[in-house]
Amino acid sequence: MSRGTFATVINCMDGRTQEAALRFLRPRFGVDWVDSVTEPGPIRILAERGPAAVLENIRTRLRISVEGHKSRAIAVVSHEGCEGNPADREIQAIQLRKSLEVVRGWFPSAEVIGLWVAPVHGVWVAEEICC
Repeated sequence: MSRGTFATVINCMDGRTQEAALRFLRPRFGVDWVDSVTEPGPIRILAERGPAAVLENIRTRLRISVEGHKSRAIAVVSHEGCEGNPADREIQAIQLRKSLEVVRGWFPSAEVIGLWVAPVHGVWVAEEICC
C-alpha cells in the first residue's frame, strides 16, 4: 500500500483554521495528506525567532515531515482573531513574510507559501497571500 504524497502546514492551534487550511492545501499542492505543526500564534514565533525552544521544536517537526514523509511543500498560516498573536491583518502580513523567509532558509528545496484564514459568510476560508 502506498504511503501517499504529503505537504505540511504550520498552523495556529485554533481549531477554526484547521479544516479551512486542509481544504485549500490538498488541491493546491495535489497531495493526499497534510502534516500539521501547530502552535498558538506560530507566525509571531517564527518572525521574532523565539522563544528558542519553541522555534527549534517547530523546526524539528518540520524536518520529520520533510525528510520522513517527503513533504514537498509547506504552508504557513496567519488568521483573523488569533489569541496567540492578537495583531491585525497588516501586522500579521509582515510577520508572515518574515516567517516564510525563516522556513525557506531551513528547507530551501520546499515550496513555501503563506495563507490568511478568516470567516467569509460564516465559513472559515483560506486564501494564499504573500510572497
